Amino acid sequence: MSGTRDENVFMARLAEQAERYEDMVEYMKRVASMGSELSLDERNLLSVAYKNAVGARRQAWRAVNTLEQREAQASKGPAILGLIKTYREKVEKELNAKCRDVLDILSKDLIPKAGSSESKVFYQKMKGDYCRYLAEFSAGENHSKAAQEAHDAYQTASETAISELPPTHPIRLGLALNFSVFYYEVYASPEKACLLAKAAFDDAMQVMDSLDEDQYKDSAAIMQLLRDNLTLWTSDMQQTVDGQAQQDGTAVEDF
Repeated sequence: MSGTRDENVFMARLAEQAERYEDMVEYMKRVASMGSELSLDERNLLSVAYKNAVGARRQAWRAVNTLEQREAQASKGPAILGLIKTYREKVEKELNAKCRDVLDILSKDLIPKAGSSESKVFYQKMKGDYCRYLAEFSAGENHSKAAQEAHDAYQTASETAISELPPTHPIRLGLALNFSVFYYEVYASPEKACLLAKAAFDDAMQVMDSLDEDQYKDSAAIMQLLRDNLTLWTSDMQQTVDGQAQQDGTAVEDF
């Protein structure tokens, strides 16, 4: 039984409390396909569901990929490497399916119905995020295609955010954070990443004093991530110039 909209939203919250994010995804997929634009609460529930379902698989892929590289360097036999490769491909298949699932919902149900500036930026940012996740483990033409689609979605979101949302808006700041992470990790462009993150941080700082306490807390939390990334990336670039080993740039998570 598919249930009413309110029933599915209730069940999604219940699944979140139980940390059953696969169930949460299914309930929010039903809500997203019901024809009307999602409320702020529904939008956040959908985002949490997919972020956790996909996030677990991203972590798994990184762990298996790191092990595969380490074992290859240790000159382990083809049988061991073959087992690891097969398992990595299993994780990649699941990760690809989940990312394609949310991208399909975004393109068919959510982006076309987005009415407010907030929802337009939110969904384009979300599209950029899941295309970026595809690019993380893809290779060759698939990598290039996912990376380009991520860039285009982030760029579209940025144009709307800059023209229609205040510099301290959490969605605008979160977009700047994730777009800068994209430039650093996918395009391997630390200079561009730092410029984007610094511009977002500086623009917000100029008007932070005008916010009330709750708004200040929300914006300040994301600005701290921007500043942490800037510190990490600037250090990485300096180490590269000095000829030292470069860090991987992933010590700070995106938003």
